[in-house]
Amino acid sequence: MATAVSQPTAAWGMLSERTRLRMSERLRQRGICDERVLTAMSQVPRHLFVDEALASRAYDDVSLPIGHGQTISQPFTVARMTELLITGRAPGRILEIGTGCGYQSAVLLQTGAEVYSIERQGALLEKARRNLRAARLIHARLLHGDGHAGLPETAPFDGIIMTCAASTVPALLLEQLAENGRMIMPLGEQEQHLLLLEKTASGIRQTRLDPVKFVPLLPGRI
Repeated sequence: MATAVSQPTAAWGMLSERTRLRMSERLRQRGICDERVLTAMSQVPRHLFVDEALASRAYDDVSLPIGHGQTISQPFTVARMTELLITGRAPGRILEIGTGCGYQSAVLLQTGAEVYSIERQGALLEKARRNLRAARLIHARLLHGDGHAGLPETAPFDGIIMTCAASTVPALLLEQLAENGRMIMPLGEQEQHLLLLEKTASGIRQTRLDPVKFVPLLPGRI
């Protein structure tokens, strides 16, 4: 398992460690139960994944802009989606659609997952690489491409997580999900909710969950 570190300044590092622990405790109080997820959330330095001007808000339970019209999800949403994906099982091989700033990848890595992540915006992908290097979480396979297509050459995946909202469930991604695998995604346009899809021997089981608000999944490369 990779190890996360805080910024070089000792005082800020101590502060961020305490703040991360408080954040993790708030997540527990809100119903996050998987200890691997809570530990990952307390260890990954979220302030490394936001702009320096927003670092003081890094551990608030809010989404924050990361440029290019994208956001970093609020900690509860990251923890909730991670827990839905891995609870009761080993994390295994996970495909992430929408790398963004790299924070969700970092949390997944910290739980022990093997992470593949696709980002359509080249500038964001480079930012994610820098952020993950700064956090010393360097083992994610980050790729520039269209998330709709997934990564068939590396499939099947034990889990698939989408950090951007689709209007329909991408059929190509479901094909890349292993039997007994799980996929968690925000579904909808004006009104969105989390959708959990589980691939069983008899087909796909769908469970509609929390209302959410994500940026849309868009095709193509930039």
